[in-house]
Amino acid sequence: MSDPLILASTRDAVRTLTLNRPAQLNSFTAELHAALLAELESAAHDAAVRCVVLTGAGRGFCAGQDLSDPAVAPDPAQAPKDLGAVVERFYRPLCLRLRSMPVPVVAAVNGVAAGAGASIALACDLVIAARSASFIQAFSKIGLVPDSGGTWLLPRLVGRARALGLALLGDKLVAEEAERIGLIWRCVDDAELAGVAQQTAGRLAAMPTQALVAIRGALDAAALMDWPGALAHEATLQRTLGLAHDYQEGVQAFAEKRAPRFTDR
Repeated sequence: MSDPLILASTRDAVRTLTLNRPAQLNSFTAELHAALLAELESAAHDAAVRCVVLTGAGRGFCAGQDLSDPAVAPDPAQAPKDLGAVVERFYRPLCLRLRSMPVPVVAAVNGVAAGAGASIALACDLVIAARSASFIQAFSKIGLVPDSGGTWLLPRLVGRARALGLALLGDKLVAEEAERIGLIWRCVDDAELAGVAQQTAGRLAAMPTQALVAIRGALDAAALMDWPGALAHEATLQRTLGLAHDYQEGVQAFAEKRAPRFTDR
């Protein structure tokens, strides 16, 4: 019996999902896509889950697309594969699910995150990387453009000049430099990665989940709005959140000088 493609575990309201193709640096196949999307859907619909951690087994986070997968591998005897259809069928649903999760998602990047693997990591809410980790926009080296949201994420995270440099040259960016330029949230020593990721996820799980998800959505939406539009959108969000239990609980806990007990999701 083969090993599961995703290792899933839950502890203290944190669901940890581990990509489990270590011999292939957790590169994507059609089967891995299906397994990861199914686990994300399960976490999204489990009221006991208040944060998700995404990481990789072995010495890499995710090397992107497995180029030996029949869905993309060139075959001289056949017409070229429609890579756009592959993106639409597999990567687009995965990226949309990640960005619309009803709980925060933390990427714990161990080792290489290349191509779509880098984009998937950056689509998470917080990225914590081991010091030995690296990010590579490998697409240009095989004649492609960044996908899985890479063209949207990169310039918003690090600016157009750095985004173009990373995407055009495809050079390896070490985790420490990725943190310095704002591509990721935090770089930690390798031995600390799992602990820091779980601690961070635990903090998020104890916070008001609806507000955290609204913050993610507000920042994404504001990137496409003008100043008046952003102000109006903030008012709409505050109107909704102000009626929620967690706001009432947060204010009451502050007044009573006690730890709040947030339960909305």
